[in-house]
Amino acid sequence: MSYADRLVQREDGLIVRTTRPARPTWVEVDLEAIAYNVRQVKEIVGPAIDILAVLKADAYGHGALTVARTALNNGVSYCGVASLNEAIKLRDAGVKSPILVLGYTPAWLVREAILRDVILTLYDVDIAQTLDRVAKACRRTARVHVKVDTGMGRLGLLPAQVLPFIEKIWNLSGLELEGIFTHFSTADDESLSYTRRQLAQFQSVLDALEEIDVTFRVIHCANSAALLRLPDSRFNMVRLGLAMYGLQPSPHVSLPPGFRPAMTWKTTIAQVKTLPVGSYVSYGNTYQTEQEETIAVIPVGYADGFRRGPTQWESVLVRGQRAPIVGRVCMDQTMINVSHIPNVRVGDSVVLIGRQGNDQITAEEVAGWLGTINYEVVSEILARVPRVV
Repeated sequence: MSYADRLVQREDGLIVRTTRPARPTWVEVDLEAIAYNVRQVKEIVGPAIDILAVLKADAYGHGALTVARTALNNGVSYCGVASLNEAIKLRDAGVKSPILVLGYTPAWLVREAILRDVILTLYDVDIAQTLDRVAKACRRTARVHVKVDTGMGRLGLLPAQVLPFIEKIWNLSGLELEGIFTHFSTADDESLSYTRRQLAQFQSVLDALEEIDVTFRVIHCANSAALLRLPDSRFNMVRLGLAMYGLQPSPHVSLPPGFRPAMTWKTTIAQVKTLPVGSYVSYGNTYQTEQEETIAVIPVGYADGFRRGPTQWESVLVRGQRAPIVGRVCMDQTMINVSHIPNVRVGDSVVLIGRQGNDQITAEEVAGWLGTINYEVVSEILARVPRVV
């Protein structure tokens, strides 16, 4: 352990808190906010409903392992990931809870999944037969959740395909058909009409299965938006993604009062200089000073996930005030105009996402600047940016 690290005691054991990040650009993750948000959702859904924490893409850029441990200590029962390699990282780090791979797992990886006791998403007969064969060879059982496509047009069986599929795989003794689920495509839209249609289709599938005495122990379809807006969609497990991180599901769906964003992205001032009128800033000479301006350089760029184009960040916070980006974002550096902010010095804290003083830049605001969604903003922050808890 370097001089820059110290151990701190938390409920989930000793972890390292970095007091001086390895770079002057870093992400701070508020685990207390994660814990609080999870407890709030648990209170909303009640004790009878399990929560799956969605940890895809390194927990939406927040750090999968620390988020997993925090969530599991505060009411989460399952972890959900996009791919087997994400599941393996959690298993290798000691996470014991059920882990569901929500995405595609090819045949050549099923043995690893079975040996690691990772639950796979199932919608293909050939994969089911491979799972059955490999599980028996390993003297294990392959746990699966059947995926139903009720209108997303992505992975899964169409509703009319579910019963024939179940009949084909029902006698595969190497499989444990633990769960069944679907995914909503518009639960965060202003109107819930299409989501209700998807829910009705999913319920029809469950009813048809029940008629032939097929039931599943785990049934889930609600994401953050649906669990907040559509209680009938909760079944006995919900999938908690955005709300766990304190991110708004959409402009039409706000989180209840009290939920807190868990991420703050910071950097520091690397240099401050005064440029005379007519000076150019950054590549392509796209920005020229119209008067004498105080320009600061910050050590963050598009190789960190600080987007260059086609649109870019509009401003950052320095000493509690907004400083506009000037010129093009570079790979590792960006320039900002701090002419209106007094006493800016090298080493001053700069906030890219988060609160400073009385102002705040949210992931949702950044998403508006970039023409995207908050999911992408936080997930794009690259691994070379240290995560600090």
